[in-house]
Amino acid sequence: MIAKVEPLTQARALRGPFDYLLPERMEAVSVGSMLLVPFGRRRLLGVVVDLAERSEVSAERLVEPLEALGEGVPAELVRLGLWVADEYCSTHSRGLALVLPPGTGTGRARRPGPAVALTAESTGAGAAALAREGNERLGVRQRAALSALAPGPLTVSALTTGAGCDHGTLRSLERRGLVELRSERRLRRPAIVGVGAQGDRDARPTPAQAAALARVLAALDSASPGARRLLLHGVTGSGKTEVYLRAVAAALERGRSAIVLVPEIALTPQTASRFERRFGERVALLHSGLSVGERHDEWERLRRGEARVCVGPRSAVFAPLSELGLIVVDEEHDASYKQESDPRYDARRVAERRAEQAGAVLLAGSATPRPESYRRLERIALAERVDARALPPVELVGMAGTRGPLHARTRIELERVRDRGEKAIVLLNRRGWSNFLSCRDCGRAWECPDCDVTLVLHRSAARMACHHCGHAEGVPGSCPDCGSVSVARHGTGTERLEGELERLVAPLEVFRLDADSGGGRTGALDLLRAFDRAGAGVLVGTQMVAKGHDFPDVTLGVVLDADSTLRFPDFRAEERAFSLVAQLAGRSGRGARGGRVIVQALDPTARALRHAAAHDAGGFLEGELERRELLGYPPFADLIRVVCASSEQGPEARAAAALARRIEAPGARVLGPAPLFRRAGRWRSQAVVKTRDLPAAVRSVRAAVQATASEREHRGVSFAVDVDPH
Repeated sequence: MIAKVEPLTQARALRGPFDYLLPERMEAVSVGSMLLVPFGRRRLLGVVVDLAERSEVSAERLVEPLEALGEGVPAELVRLGLWVADEYCSTHSRGLALVLPPGTGTGRARRPGPAVALTAESTGAGAAALAREGNERLGVRQRAALSALAPGPLTVSALTTGAGCDHGTLRSLERRGLVELRSERRLRRPAIVGVGAQGDRDARPTPAQAAALARVLAALDSASPGARRLLLHGVTGSGKTEVYLRAVAAALERGRSAIVLVPEIALTPQTASRFERRFGERVALLHSGLSVGERHDEWERLRRGEARVCVGPRSAVFAPLSELGLIVVDEEHDASYKQESDPRYDARRVAERRAEQAGAVLLAGSATPRPESYRRLERIALAERVDARALPPVELVGMAGTRGPLHARTRIELERVRDRGEKAIVLLNRRGWSNFLSCRDCGRAWECPDCDVTLVLHRSAARMACHHCGHAEGVPGSCPDCGSVSVARHGTGTERLEGELERLVAPLEVFRLDADSGGGRTGALDLLRAFDRAGAGVLVGTQMVAKGHDFPDVTLGVVLDADSTLRFPDFRAEERAFSLVAQLAGRSGRGARGGRVIVQALDPTARALRHAAAHDAGGFLEGELERRELLGYPPFADLIRVVCASSEQGPEARAAAALARRIEAPGARVLGPAPLFRRAGRWRSQAVVKTRDLPAAVRSVRAAVQATASEREHRGVSFAVDVDPH
């Protein structure tokens, strides 16, 4: 038997799979098995992607794998990984790496094994020996160990800490038959702790929720693939999560499994806790914030069928579940579903592909769905909040001529929050203290030495940092060019705004949530829990504060610089501005006190802001679709972006020009190449392909990249392909 193996290597030029002759001892090898194989002078980990009776290579030239490693991955995930690689112009090796067990390396490294705990238990003889008073054969430590074990077995680590004995003491007791020592597998389970409103387990669904659920159940039982792609378009607070919970329950009742995707790691425990409350041990959590051991054990629980519901961000779409019946994509509008490194997959498209392969239902949900989803998926509406409360009124205020980050109206409302002892959320999508520093005398601006951007001041850390490459340096006391000590700070970030709010709402506590304050494994969750427990306070931060949180006692929402994204040269700019304002507005007024929202902007009459203020998602999306159809942007066409980068200026531009000349696909239009700003010490140039035939364009781009990268003159140039960039 011949195994067709894709070696796991980072080389883009490698063209597999490669044939290996399977010996009789490896007769159990199947598609998805992981093998250690000889590859030239190296030993590499490889994945079996197919089996064949014969090879085009003569049997004498074929070599055998060195070793078969574990169970591998399900065959359907192998097919999915290869599809991702082809769809997103990556390599098969990188596509397969997405579906492998956590901790799997590309060389001889193996994934972590199970955690084992040594447990001690007193035997009958041990209990009798302890009961005999004055037993001189028991030492002080031995008697202490038996006394600690009298109520029941303990792990050796707990016993040695609590009773003051050591392993030698326990081994001595074991030899005498007084203690039994055994190794037990210990699951490394991540703690699932919720934050915000958790909902009532026995709550009756509203009529709108019941109607939505009925449509999902019909899809679960439908034989038509077209009937199994749904969009749950519900206003914030309309109870979408309850529909997800009941849909998952229905899938489990039918003997199927479910995946629930959320956009951010910070939101995963919040969502997972609601599912864990409903389904208990059947829920597994997968995300990169867990330790490798925790991810390994959760992955194995899913693989063995011990857990049937997986909750996590985009990578959870590759969870090793069998009999998949439902994939939920919560907050489907969120850009976090797009992977930023190769392969640059979109988890929403991967979810749709996997659901199609498994005959499962795709249920995407959002209060502000993407135009692509709004047009392509069958819509289910939840037009009202579950408690029938009105959505909060939104006030648009213009910042022209206003000094400082806060408008007078915003200050008045924040002071009312302070006086009433309430809660508010303030969003400013820009972290740090100031955007940049400049010399008042000579005009020098402090820039990153490796990127063509200015450094952002972080006052609490006493440093300036680049938010692209991570370069950091101390805050200057004077200008190195002219010696002036007159250094100006421009703009406001969340750190500076935090100080402004602390002065305004004192003695209320101000909580800041951004990439600086919410770092670490549980930083964001701990901060959100602290805000939830506080009787009153203000939560300020970047877009993280607007993502799906359910705090019923928030009475005021504020968005600063709401139209900043509208000034970016991006066809998605209006979509992002609308979504950001509408999502933040949805965090206010969920409780009995009601709430209101203030949106600050330079141009408060902007179309996206007016629709968001009116809670008019349908009107905005219809207008956005008309605009995109006119201009030929998604969903009426597809984009492919190729970025060439080099450590010296010049090679990247020549490579991009050569690449652009090679791209030929029916109806495709190549825009550029055009230079991009330098990033992390690399000069960059890009070409963008606009097409109405995506498969043909992907094939053409892949061939063009391979041909250009193989030419000697383009050595040292890296190529990054992004299909449907965000």
